Amino acid sequence: MPDADTIRIAAALIDDGDGRTLLVRKAGTTWFMQAGGKIEAGEAPVDALCRELREEIGFSVDRAMPRHLGCFTAPAANEPGRSVRTDLFHVRFAQDPAPSLEIEEAVWADLATAEAMPLAPLTRDHVLPLFSALAADA
Repeated sequence: MPDADTIRIAAALIDDGDGRTLLVRKAGTTWFMQAGGKIEAGEAPVDALCRELREEIGFSVDRAMPRHLGCFTAPAANEPGRSVRTDLFHVRFAQDPAPSLEIEEAVWADLATAEAMPLAPLTRDHVLPLFSALAADA
């Protein structure tokens, strides 16, 4: 039985191949995080990711493109008392995002810049360390 306090999401660690990662901020919030969103009933995480990237930032992603990095859990940034269980994927894009729907801001940031920003717990604790490792391997 699903835990009502846990939100299942699919999110993307998006990098541009030039040492920057894409971070988004939802309207009316403070925290920057990865693009992505809730997985609908019966939807595969990769399909949710592709749908959310298209809806939120205008990126058209073929379902074979994202590389699954793992599942991670962290406190939800914008819903006190809840947590997110995230299927995290890596996607490389070098185009500018077109924020829409609830996304108010989307920015490319290098690691040092990102670390100085107000970050969602998932981004701070799990995604940036993965981004740092990816950048070191590049």
